[in-house]
Amino acid sequence: MTTDAFLAQSVVYLGAAVVAVPVARRLGLGSVLGYLLAGMVIGPFGLGLVGAEGEDVMHFAEFGVVMMLFVIGLELQPSVLWRLRGPILGLGGLQVGLTTAAFTGAALALGVPFAAALAIGMTLALSSTAIVLQTLQEKGLVRTTAGQSAFSVLLFQDIAVIPMLALMPLLAVSGGHSGEAGHASSTWISGLAPGVQVLVVLGAVASVVALGRLVVRPAFRALGRTGLREIFTAAALLLVIGIALLMTRVGLSPALGTFLAGVVLADSEYRHELESDIDPFKGLLLAIFFIAVGASVDFGLVAADPSGIILLTVGIVAVKGLILGILARGFRMGLDQGLLFAFALPGAGEFGFVLFSFAEQEGVLSSGQTAPLVAAVALSMALTPLLLLLNDRVLRPRLGTREVADEREADPIDEQAPVLIAGFGGFGSTVGRFLKANDVATTVLDVDSDRVEMLRQLGLKVYYGDATRHDLLHVAGAAQARMIVLALDTPEKTLAVVRTVQKHFPHLTIFARAFDWPDAHDLVEAGVDHVYRAPLDSAARMGRDALRMLGFRAYQAQRSSSILIRHDDEAMRDLSEMRHDEDYLGEARSRIEAVEKILLAEVRDGGATRDLGWDPDSLREDFGSAPSE
Repeated sequence: MTTDAFLAQSVVYLGAAVVAVPVARRLGLGSVLGYLLAGMVIGPFGLGLVGAEGEDVMHFAEFGVVMMLFVIGLELQPSVLWRLRGPILGLGGLQVGLTTAAFTGAALALGVPFAAALAIGMTLALSSTAIVLQTLQEKGLVRTTAGQSAFSVLLFQDIAVIPMLALMPLLAVSGGHSGEAGHASSTWISGLAPGVQVLVVLGAVASVVALGRLVVRPAFRALGRTGLREIFTAAALLLVIGIALLMTRVGLSPALGTFLAGVVLADSEYRHELESDIDPFKGLLLAIFFIAVGASVDFGLVAADPSGIILLTVGIVAVKGLILGILARGFRMGLDQGLLFAFALPGAGEFGFVLFSFAEQEGVLSSGQTAPLVAAVALSMALTPLLLLLNDRVLRPRLGTREVADEREADPIDEQAPVLIAGFGGFGSTVGRFLKANDVATTVLDVDSDRVEMLRQLGLKVYYGDATRHDLLHVAGAAQARMIVLALDTPEKTLAVVRTVQKHFPHLTIFARAFDWPDAHDLVEAGVDHVYRAPLDSAARMGRDALRMLGFRAYQAQRSSSILIRHDDEAMRDLSEMRHDEDYLGEARSRIEAVEKILLAEVRDGGATRDLGWDPDSLREDFGSAPSE
């Protein structure tokens, strides 16, 4: 492609996006559907503004999916993945397993050989991570029960691509095909025995994990010290593209390789900077990817066999939707959430293009088999936003019951203060009352509607609203405030607000309440400098009062509790850097013993008696006891 042709194609793609998306958003269709429709219009089967080179554009734009999964991996720390293991393995595993079995059985019933039928079943079991997540994010549905369930299923599907790709060469062997035709020169594993290919693939995945921990983190620390943002951005792109290239060379999906790298780097102190550097490229490439998907819909093939292609597309959507509906009932989702879950995932996914192409290269499927399947995949992907729109506009108002906690509109906020408080339960209200008593104005947000009403009856000014929404924080004055106090009910909500604040209001100083050591580690790793563990302060206060009751001097008891809190905080921050190391428990035990020795030395050396600024009468007043007669 010449320079002029490249510039002309750029104008066409960007112009289509600029025109189509605002119109689609104005009509309530969402940006993803706008991109898809724009692609259909400018594609070779529409106005013909782009032609056969559209396939090359799609391969280029697939880096948008690659970068999206890298960013998703950065947001999924191993501890978060562990907490999601139930829905990921249970719901995701059942969806992939049942859907694969259903489509494999249908293909066998139509006379397709077992190897080809299994390849078709596995591929059609997948859904579009890019389209589903982008659409759910635009509608604000990611944090609903159905949104979290859909995310878990998509994550399992993305992980399942690895064994699916590794299985393709084995299916080729079992099917009696050799998989020649251009594939030999494209990967490093071509020509190897199937068992060796599997070992090489697993070795490549293991190398990504190992390099992420042993090489990439120190390298980014060194680059961070240069203070040059453009070098850090270049390194982030180099990491993503390099891993994508490695995965392509061993026949794996590049998106899955970068997802693994993101998970490995989720504990890195540069996680948020990586995310902010990659995000603009991700958004633009995803837009081009959606347009390319729309342009790839072969209306010529559909016109040649309209009933067959439409029947195949409807069959894919109907079978997957039925299975998803059954799983929603089995996992006790409400009708409203079950409908959203079933209508979000019935389409095929972008990995379908990769898997069908790989299956054809390996000789598992013929070109005559993959052509209608690829057309049905593209059509079903284009249907996904429409299905969600149908559910939102038609089915849910008539059949669904909404999740009450998410339906109340946020209160209008008519004030701005230097301090924002998110969460106004027992902990947050104590902080708020203390600040108010010292003439510090606060703006309070809480997502518990019952609590908001009760606090208002007590005469407290509290606004109902979700602090994870950056637009709501902006209205609440986050751009002008100096700090935000996070006193939310769950660690997950706290981390979600932390990410929102760091992304949209990085100037805000974050004061966060932690529930336990793992929660505190998560907050420290997220970049929060001021972490307060309520159990520590309460326990230290109780221990201090216990010492007083046992006859210790007030200053000595106060000094001991202060030393305990200070060293415990230092240990918490230091141990956060090694929480996943094998010697974590040994180092924690050493820290506990060290603090005990320091406190014991204070008692034995009489250090507490050296400060003459504390006199018995004032100490008794400070601790609420009357002076002795």
